[in-house]
Amino acid sequence: MSGKVKYVGAIDEGTSSARFIIFKAGTDEVVCYHQVEVPSIYPQEGWVEQDPVLIYDIVKTCIDEACAKLEKLGGNVKDIVAVGVTNQRESVIVWNRHTGEPLHNAIIWLDNRTTTTVDDLIESIPNNSKNINYLKPLCGLPLSPYFSALKLRWLRDNVPAVKKAMDHGDVMFGTIDSWLIYNLTGGAKNGGLHITDVTNASRTMLMNIETLQWDPHLLKFFGLPNTILPKIVSSSEVYGLVKDTDIKGIPITACLGDQQAALVGQQCLHRGQAKATYGTGCFLLYNTGTAIVTSSHGLLTTVGYQFGKDSNPIYALEGSVAIAGVALTWLRDNLGLFESLGQVEAMARLVDNSLDVYFVPAFSGLYAPYWNQEARGVICGLSEETTSEHIVRATLESICFQVRDILDSMKKDCGIPLAKLMVDGGMTVNSLFLQLQSDLVGINVIRSKIAETTALGVALAAYRAIEPSFNIEEGLSAGEERIKYKPIISENERDMRYHKWKMAVERSIGWDTSAAVSGNRDLFD
Repeated sequence: MSGKVKYVGAIDEGTSSARFIIFKAGTDEVVCYHQVEVPSIYPQEGWVEQDPVLIYDIVKTCIDEACAKLEKLGGNVKDIVAVGVTNQRESVIVWNRHTGEPLHNAIIWLDNRTTTTVDDLIESIPNNSKNINYLKPLCGLPLSPYFSALKLRWLRDNVPAVKKAMDHGDVMFGTIDSWLIYNLTGGAKNGGLHITDVTNASRTMLMNIETLQWDPHLLKFFGLPNTILPKIVSSSEVYGLVKDTDIKGIPITACLGDQQAALVGQQCLHRGQAKATYGTGCFLLYNTGTAIVTSSHGLLTTVGYQFGKDSNPIYALEGSVAIAGVALTWLRDNLGLFESLGQVEAMARLVDNSLDVYFVPAFSGLYAPYWNQEARGVICGLSEETTSEHIVRATLESICFQVRDILDSMKKDCGIPLAKLMVDGGMTVNSLFLQLQSDLVGINVIRSKIAETTALGVALAAYRAIEPSFNIEEGLSAGEERIKYKPIISENERDMRYHKWKMAVERSIGWDTSAAVSGNRDLFD
């Protein structure tokens, strides 16, 4: 590390924005960055798409603008020694292998158009068991619209151009990481690399969780050809050189799904450590070490990371909350309760509690641990005293309750309750929210020094690939005390409120069934 300053670049392509962040190599020191929003397209209710070409153009803009900022600060782009890619997971892009042109918009991870595809596949399960966990021993995941294989199958069944291209061997499939790396390393015209790393592959339902290879049984079940698939690589190794943008000639040396990148960025590198990232959704990962822990309580088994092709993979249990920060966006855009997300904490502090209002924001079903795609959003407990401030506070609490759902499942699966939860993401700037999280779960909540650790995680992994002696656990600044939030409510109050939350969830799941109105049937006769 002696001599001139070295930098590492991190491409962070999320659901709502993309950015390129330049770190001082081997540290969490951000030198500069550039960020641009990525617009979504909503063709029908529950459908979410993005333009793949626009995604790549935005990423290129972020790279070039961040590099220009580095030069203005007196740095040199040539001193960027490595680049890592981290991305929204499960989202699907298919493109023509000869032209590199997309055959359809990207289908984004929270899209639920594949509900009928899931139903049809469940019907095909042997012995008519209709067990959504039928494939879990192979891939660690339940059948759900969430995962890439379902989106791919939908494209094959519903888009004639995709089916024709698949039948002729003309299709390349990739999650967002694959699409970006393919184009950055040359694309169709210049030998672009068609790869994905083990963490992204583990979210497709097509990779065997033990062998870390595409599984022929899974491909047969989904009716998909292996000719479309990228090569699976480790999360930290030299893949190839960038051939586009201002970072041309710099090696891409790391790739991690965004939540796994945050696990690394939060330094949760030992078994029993866990982190939660609060963004559009909320994602909890619990490091299980080299052990593959199969959840019997609705959690997912996933690959945490693999640092080098000859290294053992590290696994994790994951619980996913579909609607976190986006619930607040909904309050702003659909209900007009406030003008800016920056007003949320101040509004919620105007009331001492939610006045027994419970909001289950199941706009597109419930993820872990319920996995119920028919559930819908409900607000329970409204009275004439309820104000917009109570609803805002109830929305913050809804995210906290969903995190408790997942942590309770993790405790049941692993047998060891967490003593602390490392947290990051955009919502962690809200101190009241983190205090509510600590209160409603009953453990210490520790905020990261920097709110966004996703880019940091992949930057550290990228540097490790070219400096094998580098210890990732030394990548954070010394002497920086993280802010800790401790529970201040009683266990009795915590459990009572959680019980009411579970009652609200029951109504969300059964909103359109007779069970939802039992006891009040005379009102409907």
